[in-house]
Amino acid sequence: MRRREFITLVGGAAAAWPLGARAQQAAMPVIGYLDPTSPGDFAEPHRGFLQGLKETGYIEGENLAISYRFAENQTDRLPELADDLVRRQVAVIFTFASGVFATKAATPTIPVVFVLADDPVRLGLVTNIARPGGNLTGINFLNAELGAKRLDLLRELVPTATRIVLLGTPTGASADAALRNTEEAARAAGLKIQVVKVGTSQDIDAAFATFARDRPDALFVSPDPLFRSRRVQITHLATRYAIPATYALRDYMSVG
Repeated sequence: MRRREFITLVGGAAAAWPLGARAQQAAMPVIGYLDPTSPGDFAEPHRGFLQGLKETGYIEGENLAISYRFAENQTDRLPELADDLVRRQVAVIFTFASGVFATKAATPTIPVVFVLADDPVRLGLVTNIARPGGNLTGINFLNAELGAKRLDLLRELVPTATRIVLLGTPTGASADAALRNTEEAARAAGLKIQVVKVGTSQDIDAAFATFARDRPDALFVSPDPLFRSRRVQITHLATRYAIPATYALRDYMSVG
């Protein structure tokens, strides 16, 4: 995501903590940070996270503690990590992508701030964009809805393309929505679609080795945290095998 948007979201959430919740905390309130990926995968957004807190008067280690939990791209670990943060009675939880579903299941009371690529109303996370209700709120970057537009740009880049691979992950409701929207748009345009799902760095290498043999005309990469965390690997492989591709690897759209 863009740094300013990230700062506004998290800083605003910190400022909006209920006074009662703050009073119930120890001298230093604790934020739970639930990340589906690995430490260091999103260094720039994390700096924005800390800066947003600082701008509202909270500095990690001085008047605020942050309890980090990383799933290391293993989404099956998210429920236990979310449960652990709830047991620690953190003041608020920040998460994104698949982490929001695990957090919603873990607590109906602790405030949760999320970042998603898909519509949180359609996913059943909130009741209304303007008035979310419940304990969840956040930002939707509409990456799922942009799938058809990314596909149009890819077709402009490679007008002769008829066979397109859609790269997704085995889990991840938001990224799955992006794939479904893109798959529908592609089939409506008369394109032949192959959906390939990968879950690890090794899977990505194996998938591209297959692409080198089968030679698809182009590649569409879904907006999943796994792919953003492996963006260097993916872009290098696409260049190595000369496969035109469209990415959503850093919360904005790119085609190359």
